[in-house]
Amino acid sequence: MTDRMFTIFLVDDDAGVLKALSRLLRARGFDVLPFTSPKEFLDRHDPSIPGCAVLDVSMPGLDGLALQRALTAEVAERPIIFLTGKGDIPTSVQAMKAGAIDFLTKPVKEKDLFHAIARAEDADAAARTTRAELAAIQAKVATLTPREREVLSHVVAGRLNKQIAGDLGTVEKTIKVHRGRMMEKLGVRTVADLVRLAEKAGVSAVTKWPSY
Repeated sequence: MTDRMFTIFLVDDDAGVLKALSRLLRARGFDVLPFTSPKEFLDRHDPSIPGCAVLDVSMPGLDGLALQRALTAEVAERPIIFLTGKGDIPTSVQAMKAGAIDFLTKPVKEKDLFHAIARAEDADAAARTTRAELAAIQAKVATLTPREREVLSHVVAGRLNKQIAGDLGTVEKTIKVHRGRMMEKLGVRTVADLVRLAEKAGVSAVTKWPSY
């Protein structure tokens, strides 16, 4: 079903369910890591591995929703598919609001499960692409000198070179040099592109400037 490595993390306290789902998923070409307890899963979970988690909602100690919150707390953007033996609408609503891909009732239909996993693959790929782009942007911003970083904050605030020079107590020619080097390092040519990049990187625009 997939040409790239995509791991399914199965978490269910029912050994029979784990065995059956593991066999089914491996037959479709997925790498499967089964766990009989949420604690075991959390202890061994590696967020860097592309994949999704298929979780039983009702488990002793730490149920599926609590496990979902634990993953969120450790900043692990792991797509989650819930399985339940009960048609619990309030629980499913809570799970979906917290970002679950789907909420399926046991015995789960193969078609529904694989459709949910396909959506999880898309979500996981998109999240990883976004994180990679953000990391690349942050790496570029990290190359800026303190003065170039100051100029960046002023430019995205809409300040002109002459105004920035006055704000920073220097001359316009010097600001032009810093601005050119800053934009070259960041790989942008227009102010619009610079503003979009700064927003993604979380760079704040200057909102106050010196009074003269």
